[in-house]
Amino acid sequence: MSNDATFEDGREAPLNLGALDDADLQVVSSLVQDAVFPITEMTWRPDQRRFALLLNRFRWEDEDAARKRGRAFERVQSLLVVDNVLRVASQGIDRSDKDMILSLMAITFKQGEDGAGFLELTLAGDGGLRIEVEALEVSLKDVTRPYQAPSKSMPEHDA
Repeated sequence: MSNDATFEDGREAPLNLGALDDADLQVVSSLVQDAVFPITEMTWRPDQRRFALLLNRFRWEDEDAARKRGRAFERVQSLLVVDNVLRVASQGIDRSDKDMILSLMAITFKQGEDGAGFLELTLAGDGGLRIEVEALEVSLKDVTRPYQAPSKSMPEHDA
């Protein structure tokens, strides 16, 4: 009988994950919680049916190890890509403010008929993105080496 693997057992490697169903998406959502990004790093390419965000993601998967080893918390730049996109809508975001920094709190999927549905990206404050998709296909890929979180602390939330 073997024990389950832990994060400490794993090797230090960039994430490269895909989500094709709600269970997969919950994992991706937990890993991008508290990611921050400038509004200018959102890209919607209707001709490619693709929406992408370049995020500065808090490395939740490394949080316990950082705490135990007494080292700095880290962030990493990651590319979050949504494919099969039909429409993108935003609420509570001033897209004319090119200096705006947004914080991603969660990603959920509201399934419709035949696998189609809506991805909802909840942002801190009252903002959000609603992405209509023909089918759920999301990827998350780390694209830089981890770096020390500028705040030097872990994100905190009010209860």
